[in-house]
Amino acid sequence: MTEETESARDGSSDRAPPITGIAGWRAIPRAVWTLGFVSMFMDLSSEMIHALLPIFMVSTLGASAALLGVIEGMAEGATSVTKVFSGWLSDRLGHRKWLAVAGYGLAALTKPVFPLAQTWSAVLAARLADRVGKGLRGAPRDALVADITPSALRGAAYGVRQALDTVGAVAGPLAAMGLMLALADIRKVLGWAVAPAIICVLLLVFGVKEPERESSGPARTPIRLAEVAGMGRAFWAVLILGVIMTFARFSEAFLILRAIDVGLAAAQAPIVMAAMSLVYALIAAPAGRLSDRRPRWQVLAGGLVVLVLADLVIAGFRSPLGLIVGAGLWGAHMGLSQGLFSALIADTAPARLRGTGFGVFNLATGLAVIASSSLAGELWQHVGPSATFLAGAGFAGLAVLGLTGLRGRLDGRASP
Repeated sequence: MTEETESARDGSSDRAPPITGIAGWRAIPRAVWTLGFVSMFMDLSSEMIHALLPIFMVSTLGASAALLGVIEGMAEGATSVTKVFSGWLSDRLGHRKWLAVAGYGLAALTKPVFPLAQTWSAVLAARLADRVGKGLRGAPRDALVADITPSALRGAAYGVRQALDTVGAVAGPLAAMGLMLALADIRKVLGWAVAPAIICVLLLVFGVKEPERESSGPARTPIRLAEVAGMGRAFWAVLILGVIMTFARFSEAFLILRAIDVGLAAAQAPIVMAAMSLVYALIAAPAGRLSDRRPRWQVLAGGLVVLVLADLVIAGFRSPLGLIVGAGLWGAHMGLSQGLFSALIADTAPARLRGTGFGVFNLATGLAVIASSSLAGELWQHVGPSATFLAGAGFAGLAVLGLTGLRGRLDGRASP
């Protein structure tokens, strides 16, 4: 596939034209919108489960907060390790869509396990399989967005996909709340999550056509050191920053535990995730558009400052209102950062190794999330809930300092 030359963001012609009105949003390829709806349905399914899973594990299955942190860390780590190989494989084969289908399909197959689980070990197995599915689809899907989108619209494209994904993340907890109030049975609510997962897979299979692209050759060693070393300094700057930032943002399961800690009932606790995801959905696309027209590091810096505020509010105000405000700030941080990291990887990784670049980035951040979620669980159990979020604020502050030192390497775009 022919890639247009990418130039430094210093006022050159590669800057994105303003996207205004319906016609402007139509400049984003239709396949990107479809991938966004695919993500939306899967997130609807996943968040119906995740909004109740910490309560289910601690209250019904008897897991501790420390064990929950280990399980969440292992699950997210499995996602990131799998992304290394799926990204590499999508580069080698020259096909990304069917790897994404396999990943979404595996995740859909795990959904019935959660309502049937009788032990925390069964939940762990299902979580690991679900997150392997996420890892299998994530890097090929993100690289596919870059393949089908002009470089000047990349930030907006990733923002749109992330925003639609987050619409599902808003709807999922709200659906869980409504079903809990109607059914008063957590297992029955978890069972309802199967339907949107099936819709997601069907939409991807029949609604997305992948552009033709050449493979990068026959399969060899999954990750070749020479290729990884050749990613360039800008790519490594993004990766280092991502690792530091991961320690600042541990598993969102601790937001649900905090909801119970401040007095919300099990049926009310998902409102915290809904508040976070609603703000996330509203901010993700505008933040992506803004990052196409300004240096991305500036938008990212704003997101880190908001994360510091979020952690301080959640730690300092032990009330439902304080938690909801903090969760909204957490969602603002996600909107200002998650799509931007995808755009930064697409900007800085060579086009022929873009899938591998997404995979390597996610491997590094996945190892970090295992450590950060485990640390969060230990702090929660042995020191207290506030200590968990104060530690997050400290790591977020460290990430701000890291961004200050690395911003010079993030000002431009790499050549494909």
